[in-house]
Amino acid sequence: METATPRKVEHQQTDRGYVPVYATGVVEQPWSSYSRTDHEVWDTLFARQCEMLPGRACQEFLDGVKKFGLGDGGIPKFADINQVLAKATGWELVAVEGLLPDEVFFDHLANRRFPVSWWIRKPEQLDYLSEPDLFHDLFGHVPLLLNPVFADYMQAYGRGGMKAHAIGPEALMNLTRLYWYTVEFGLIDTREGMRIYGAGIVSSKGESIYCLDADAPNRIGFDLERVMNTRYRIDTYQQTYFVIDSFEQLFEATTPDFTPIYARLREKTPHAAADVLEDADRVFHYGSHEGFATNADT
Repeated sequence: METATPRKVEHQQTDRGYVPVYATGVVEQPWSSYSRTDHEVWDTLFARQCEMLPGRACQEFLDGVKKFGLGDGGIPKFADINQVLAKATGWELVAVEGLLPDEVFFDHLANRRFPVSWWIRKPEQLDYLSEPDLFHDLFGHVPLLLNPVFADYMQAYGRGGMKAHAIGPEALMNLTRLYWYTVEFGLIDTREGMRIYGAGIVSSKGESIYCLDADAPNRIGFDLERVMNTRYRIDTYQQTYFVIDSFEQLFEATTPDFTPIYARLREKTPHAAADVLEDADRVFHYGSHEGFATNADT
């Protein structure tokens, strides 16, 4: 696979907000070029999340963090992670410069490659960053790739993404919602109680607390078509979290051909992010919706 000199490709700030800027190259992780500050940012974020995640994150995630040795000090080397990951589930990390176009991202997943941004946020960005960085990608996503069922789900999602991209933008949006509400912001119901598995939550101090403790958001049982037809928020914590029963349930949901699902959903109006379907949803918690905005769903 070709490599290139690493760049740090970030979204651009305009008078209309952040505009996504995409990169496609696979690069070598420039580990020797990380500054002392870069390593300190990783250590600070890691310590902060690991202090609060026991009893909140699912055990599979916590086990993955421990097995990878992500807290051994400083930014981990992707090559070391890959030695463990390849033996466990056949996945590998590839270093990228920033946000990838959909078709490139799907191709990586379909071939059991997980893209990780090589650069890490600045110290003043500890609490919020508008795009994925190394900490979000590596700490948030990679530990669960040691779980065989979740690893297979991610590959199936990539293959489904390639199909959806060929069908058209509406199908792609339906599939994007599935990724958002599972891989990024999913909850799982376990014998020990409700736990986090979504990468966007486990890598965020604030949302790790909010998603389980706050009264405002809905927590609703996972249903494939319901999720694929539900808008989401990119500017705030989520108004609804969908709860799976197991990773097996999640993987089995990707088994059918989605083509007829996309056709059905074209005839339906998408649900707002805060909606609760009184006659259809399995509601774990009916949110108070306090402070919710109503006009900025994606």
